[in-house]
Amino acid sequence: MLDLLIRGGDVVTPQGVGPWDVAIEGERIVALGLPEHGLEAGRVIDATGKIVVPGGIEPHTHLAHFISMQPEENLHTLGPEEDTRGMVFGGTTTHVDFCFVRPGTDVQQVIETRAARWKGNSYADYSFHVALQGPLPLKVFDQIPEAIQAGFPSFKVFTVEVLPPHPKRHPYRLDFGRIQLAMEKITPHGGIMVVHAEDHDIVQFMYEKFREEKQTDGWLLPLVHNKLSEKLAFRRTIQLAAHTGAGVYFVHTSAREGVDAVAEARAAGFPIYAETLHHYACFTAEDYKSPRGFCYHTYPSLKYPEDQAALWNGLVRDGISTTATDEFPTSLELKLRGQDLENVTGGNLGAEARMGIVYSEGVVKRRMSLERFADVTATNAARILGLYPRKGVIAPGSDADIAIIDPGIKKTLVREDFHVSDYSPWEGWTIQGWPITTIVRGRVVVENRRLVGDRRDGKLVARKISPEVLRRPAC
Repeated sequence: MLDLLIRGGDVVTPQGVGPWDVAIEGERIVALGLPEHGLEAGRVIDATGKIVVPGGIEPHTHLAHFISMQPEENLHTLGPEEDTRGMVFGGTTTHVDFCFVRPGTDVQQVIETRAARWKGNSYADYSFHVALQGPLPLKVFDQIPEAIQAGFPSFKVFTVEVLPPHPKRHPYRLDFGRIQLAMEKITPHGGIMVVHAEDHDIVQFMYEKFREEKQTDGWLLPLVHNKLSEKLAFRRTIQLAAHTGAGVYFVHTSAREGVDAVAEARAAGFPIYAETLHHYACFTAEDYKSPRGFCYHTYPSLKYPEDQAALWNGLVRDGISTTATDEFPTSLELKLRGQDLENVTGGNLGAEARMGIVYSEGVVKRRMSLERFADVTATNAARILGLYPRKGVIAPGSDADIAIIDPGIKKTLVREDFHVSDYSPWEGWTIQGWPITTIVRGRVVVENRRLVGDRRDGKLVARKISPEVLRRPAC
């Protein structure tokens, strides 16, 4: 007899949407069958009238992360204990955070330190991008093949210092010479570049210009982290990737210029992928002027309606492969502490809301297909980052990571709908459809919007990227 059967829902699979029973033994899906096949299990979840989708994959989080916007204080974002609790309430079953390689450290050391911080503290499964930061010694790059072999095939770089220099801020930016070297190291070994792409010279000049003009209002951020900066950095990175043969995953694409650059590269057959945030798709630069407007901020900044239109077009049709959050969870007081151009707290608190917002805004309002919804919330991230087919898909042999969405829920979100901090940027947002039940590797962790037990037994998942993903735009 099976351990668990999900019956009666509309199940979203690579073959389409259908009324299949999802049969689970232990941690894995073992079969998909029609109700008349008579499958039996020790427990049956009735999903009648609901939508059964792959558990969400959040590809971009910054938990237990130093808050560099307030460098004089030793402040950090909330950890996996708090934030992954919200993730499982919101249907997300796996997340990818970061470990940071800076001068004086090495790759294996930072992976081990970060993994130790997560072990026994995450409700969701997890992995880490390896972030290469600052003027790293060239010998550090020789450690890249070993990290890929160990199951960490994605390497994050910044083309920009997102904030002005400060003696207590870690350097973020990797120069393009070292980015080229990283690409040359990862390409033959099956890795992918994860790139925060803004033009360093433009961003830092705009900070200097506004400082000299004594203009310090935070709502000027879109003029510092601007559309031209994204255009130049995306296109320069793509040219370098074409030269080295590297695959590139652009994080938090915010502007039409970034979308266009990625679309052109993909049309030419290059393995280039774009992520955006549901914050970018739902808020604009004008929202910075609202009373709690900096709740919606991350780096790069919010942009304009034309950029929102391009992002939604890419999400609903093609060109934007994934949705993420740049998760950076803090209290409301800390999130709003910085009001000036040079100290607004970046990052978002949105992983819990990600799947529900994309369903409501994408599927309900913009006629995104359910198959495409599964792609941009789970499957594509799994494929690009090397979790597929273990994660990101409802199929025999895959982990039983599943979210059940109730499309009949219609409401305006309130603070009590969230489970991480003392606020959510999505308070007051009207939705239709919301995750109600989440299953991680065959274990029900949230049922009918209630946490089942309090076990933080998420696992570190080794990743390996399919060669197809690195040869051409595969998703």
